[in-house]
Amino acid sequence: MFSFAAYSYPKSESYKEILLSSITAGLLIYIFLIVFQPFGTENFRHQYKYLLLFPYSIIFGSAFFAAELSIIRFRDWNIGSELLKMAGILLSASILSYFYNTLFISHVTLSFSNYLYMFLYCLALGIPISTIYILSRYIYLKTIHEKTAEEVSQQLAGHDNSIVATLNKVLNISANNTDLQIHEENFICAQSMENYCSICFLENGQVKKLVVRISLSNLLNQIQTDSIKRCHRSYIVNLNQVKSLKGNAQGYRLFLSDDFEIPVSRSFISLIIPKLRPLKV
Repeated sequence: MFSFAAYSYPKSESYKEILLSSITAGLLIYIFLIVFQPFGTENFRHQYKYLLLFPYSIIFGSAFFAAELSIIRFRDWNIGSELLKMAGILLSASILSYFYNTLFISHVTLSFSNYLYMFLYCLALGIPISTIYILSRYIYLKTIHEKTAEEVSQQLAGHDNSIVATLNKVLNISANNTDLQIHEENFICAQSMENYCSICFLENGQVKKLVVRISLSNLLNQIQTDSIKRCHRSYIVNLNQVKSLKGNAQGYRLFLSDDFEIPVSRSFISLIIPKLRPLKV
């Protein structure tokens, strides 16, 4: 049975977006406090009342920012993970808010019972703000990810799903007792297998595979061109052979001729995806 918590939730890898969304979340907390003045805030009398309330905004904004940075390297993310992240944000924000309130505003004795009151206040304040945060970022990030994948796919399809190859360039591969020459347009991909590499290429229109004792890094040094790039710690791919791709900023998969499917690591996305545009001859 489908679980709502397992539904994919898009993640941001933009530090600017994370910073802006965290600042927005913190400001929403502040606006809520000064407009509605909940939890006895309306009875709080001080000439710098609104200035003293502002650190709560900083506390919550910092909690959101730290949480987003801590998950940026996670590959898979879903609604359940996002809800757990929000629970962690509210917990950490409640602890920091409690110490701020105790030491600088109320000056009451530190105690667990007093903290529970602050925890409940943070839940009452944080849950509606977190709900707005989750829904708005889901819509925004999903739209951005889908737009990126669609634009690149359309560019590939608009040019017969192929990138113009550099004509007649020969790749020379030398390893131990192996000397192999392949025209660049005939190279498909290579996969690392510990101390060996499985090289796939076209020969007389047929797909050939050759296992060579060579590291992927050494192989890349010999054959890397504008179209032949490393896209994963275990793969080298000829971008001219890419027919389509699927995925988003959390990870793409390249689909090549003859049913080859190659993953793109998140660390290589910025190097690979911009290359998937028609080259001008």
